[in-house]
Amino acid sequence: MTASDISQELAARVGDAANAGTPLTIRGAGSKLFYGRRADGETLDLAPHAGIVNYEPTELVLTARAGTPLADLDQALAAEGQRMPFDPPRFQGAGTLGGAIATGLSGPGRPWSGAARDLVLGMRLINGRGEHMRFGGEVMKNVAGYDVSRLMAGALGTLGVLTEISMKVLPRPDEEICLSLDITPTEGFQQTDQWFRGGMPITGSAHDGERLFLRLSGTASSLKAAEQAIGGERLADVAGWWDALRDHEHDFFAQGDQPLWRISLPPLTDASRIDGPRFYDWNGQQLWLRGNRDTSTLQQIAGELGGHAMCFRGGDRSADVFQPPASPVLELHRRLKQAFDPAGVLNPGRLYADL
Repeated sequence: MTASDISQELAARVGDAANAGTPLTIRGAGSKLFYGRRADGETLDLAPHAGIVNYEPTELVLTARAGTPLADLDQALAAEGQRMPFDPPRFQGAGTLGGAIATGLSGPGRPWSGAARDLVLGMRLINGRGEHMRFGGEVMKNVAGYDVSRLMAGALGTLGVLTEISMKVLPRPDEEICLSLDITPTEGFQQTDQWFRGGMPITGSAHDGERLFLRLSGTASSLKAAEQAIGGERLADVAGWWDALRDHEHDFFAQGDQPLWRISLPPLTDASRIDGPRFYDWNGQQLWLRGNRDTSTLQQIAGELGGHAMCFRGGDRSADVFQPPASPVLELHRRLKQAFDPAGVLNPGRLYADL
């Protein structure tokens, strides 16, 4: 079966589901089914709709079908000395391009290289009526009106079934090193901010509660100068440590069935009001917590600090796991859902109870 046949079959399946009022659960590799609220429905499998459609290394643009494994994209890009700058997680070593964009999750380099939605140029999708639509293209400045492509990043498939995605890619750095320093989180993140503003080639900053870890990327000469200025101990396996953080394979994340909480905060926020063991990423802007917590209390504190909190993994997936937005924003969510999926059959309830 050709890619065109699969695409037509997916559109027909969605159209039939809309007419019958049958909920659909969109699935690629299934590596992120834990994320968001539980959505029940017939499985719409995107895995067969895979493959690179177009790749122009000189233009730094790649277009691939939604079911394409991230590992295949990594291999194709590495052959040309390039990479996906938002570095999507590969939980259990799996993941597809469609799932990466639908969840909108980005790796440790997000503050320095951009988020998933920042790199999306265009896409094809099937709306809740079974209509195949195209938005954006393969260049940065080609959007007039609403930027629907980036709207889909993080929508968890509630607005459309992503079938094809065009994104910007970037060259891989010549070299990378990782430095470890014995310094507190607050002091470490403040110092990291000063180093970065001073021109240090920092592309990652995390703290495991005991030590600060810095990833630096660039030429050999720039890294040598940065290491001399910053100090600390150099780790041998740079990629291994940061990939383990990206994919939640460090010991902190392997705590049985305890819920995992994610707190997003403004830069250099004092998070001392939030107690318990934690793991910091994004130079303190992303805080991971383990254990049972009172959702409303945690979300209230996060809101007062200018951020938001969610139960990332585990816990009661039938309850709201994302911090509810302000009423005007929530109403905008409802209007978008009505416009793109009037029958409410695409991943219903995955974001919020009525969306």
